[in-house]
Amino acid sequence: MDAPIDAPIDAKIEQTAIGMLQLSGSWTVCQLGSVVRQLDLLFRSPPPRLQLDGKKITKIDSITVWVLQARLKKLQEDGTQINMLDWPPEYQRILASLPPRSQQVVQSPRRAGIVETIGKVSVVAWANNLALLSFIGETAVAFMDVLRHPGHARVRSVLHDLQINGVNALPIVGVTSFLLGIVIAYQGADQLRHYGANIFVVELVGYAMLREFAPLITAIIVAGRSGSAYAAQIGTMLVTEEIDALKTIGIKPIDLLVLPKLIALMVALPLLTLFADLLGVLGGIWMANSRLQVSPHEFIARFGTEIPLKTLLIGLGKSWIFAIVIVLISCYQGFRTKANADSVGQQTTRSVVQSIFIVIVLDAGFSIVFNLLDL
Repeated sequence: MDAPIDAPIDAKIEQTAIGMLQLSGSWTVCQLGSVVRQLDLLFRSPPPRLQLDGKKITKIDSITVWVLQARLKKLQEDGTQINMLDWPPEYQRILASLPPRSQQVVQSPRRAGIVETIGKVSVVAWANNLALLSFIGETAVAFMDVLRHPGHARVRSVLHDLQINGVNALPIVGVTSFLLGIVIAYQGADQLRHYGANIFVVELVGYAMLREFAPLITAIIVAGRSGSAYAAQIGTMLVTEEIDALKTIGIKPIDLLVLPKLIALMVALPLLTLFADLLGVLGGIWMANSRLQVSPHEFIARFGTEIPLKTLLIGLGKSWIFAIVIVLISCYQGFRTKANADSVGQQTTRSVVQSIFIVIVLDAGFSIVFNLLDL
């Protein structure tokens, strides 16, 4: 008969004293479950110093060594000092595989000085301006190519954008302009009545609406309504990698996504401004008739003789410039989107804020230039 094979002794961990653990038995993969439970139970609240006596270990394999090594490393990282006592020579590799706990020095972040902060902001602003100029240049080249070869224009996309950003914007532009005409006439009514100059409400409403408020308020509405849609559409296409797909099949994103919007808004915004002029004047007529007893016939007759055509043309010309600014800023911010959903919202908000800000700054600049030119 074959000699009986001795059954392996179960792996045990006994605490012989405070901070002293006696390891015994066969530490093999067969005993791994018991080893893990005992280690986790004993290491739940370890002392500052821990000594492991391994002289009674009869066998140990690499898997159990790895488990013990992981537990001991975690104890060292938590600040426990570990000593290995009376381990057999063949098991000394455990001691060698446990590197001493490194002392990491946490350095407080250095605060940037004013000069450094200004320099960083300037570098970022310079890079952004160069990127914007590059985008404007690429768009201008593509636009000139369409002017030389009208057949390259994407007529269906232009008509679609005219529908979405022109015709569909008529209600909000009309209501806003009508109410603004009422407000302008109402604010001037009391002062004009004091001096018996009721009829001058015509010049007040005419110049204010045609020259300033209609182009400005229409551009602001379009920037918030359409400019945000431009940036969100392009940003979403970047996140879903549709822009990369267009480049792969040989379609320039500027030709497909920017030029149709630019052409459509250059046509739509002046027409929307003209519609806003009409509704604003109608609001002024209604308020002048009800508060200043200026009949619609008198209002229209004086409007035709006292308000020159150049006032209307100046407003329409400004709206044409505003359309270019809104499209370029909104599409540029859309192309700056990073590959995450948060960036789409951030760039959309940035496009609206920058578009409205630049429109207002340009309107103020136009006022100064026209005053110097006596227009």
